Amino acid sequence: MSLLQVKDLCVTYGKFRAVDGVSFAVEAGQTLGLVGESGSGKSTTARAVMRLVEPSAGQILFDGQDVVRMPGESLGAFRRRAQMVFQDPYSSLNPRRTVAQAVLEPRQVHRLNCDGWLEKLLNRVGLLPEHANRFPHQFSGGQRQRIAIARALASEPDLIVADEAVSALDVSIQAQVLNLLADLQRELNLAILFISHDLAVIRQVCSRVAVMYLGQLVELGPAEEVCQRPRHPYTVNLVSSIPGSARTVPPVQTEQKESSGCVFAPRCWKAQSVCWQKRPPLQELESSHEVACHYPVAVEEVLSV
Repeated sequence: MSLLQVKDLCVTYGKFRAVDGVSFAVEAGQTLGLVGESGSGKSTTARAVMRLVEPSAGQILFDGQDVVRMPGESLGAFRRRAQMVFQDPYSSLNPRRTVAQAVLEPRQVHRLNCDGWLEKLLNRVGLLPEHANRFPHQFSGGQRQRIAIARALASEPDLIVADEAVSALDVSIQAQVLNLLADLQRELNLAILFISHDLAVIRQVCSRVAVMYLGQLVELGPAEEVCQRPRHPYTVNLVSSIPGSARTVPPVQTEQKESSGCVFAPRCWKAQSVCWQKRPPLQELESSHEVACHYPVAVEEVLSV
């Protein structure tokens, strides 16, 4: 059984459906990348998984228990085992609290033993003992994100949700933080839900990738397979747009009308009449590679793009 299973998740704000029937699973020791452009619903999905926003429908199963319907005591236990790392570490850390206070707070909240843990956590994320009594403003962006990661690790979680955790960092610092997350995953057998708009970053750190567009999941599969042989037209566009890609970006349509079928139809270079009328289900094309498309891009088309 997967550590985290999301089934038909929906999040609505009035008449706007930010997340529309999303399903995926994350195994222990696995990193699943959730990728899509701004407004795709990936961060809302992450926050719904953590119960920071309330789902409108669907299930979020953590170790077999439905997070949406958890009573208070069980929800507290879930919050110990599932932690989040946000995009901006400066905003997520209290500027009036020292590193020691910030990092140890989750252990205190969950009534865990704190003896010896501060030095252990700082060392694990590449910080020094003398950093403990400093404040967030005294660190670089990369160091602040390491502090945020140490804080997330403090409660000994099984799942970390990283929401655009490296997008605010310089490229060289990004690589260091990504390597740190990969090392922590192997060392601690963590499950990581990694949110990013950057498919190149997703490819670097994730074993599987789920592609979102306007609140819906359009492709799901092994990261290397999806990046090398994307089968949804939207994913082809994403892959082709990666800096240094040898592929030509397919022409993007500019239809003004809305689609009652596939959400990507107004922009799709393969759209036909059925695409505007019927929502395509997520279906398996190859082993563990699923695509929601009436006319999936053929492998030979992918290689020629």
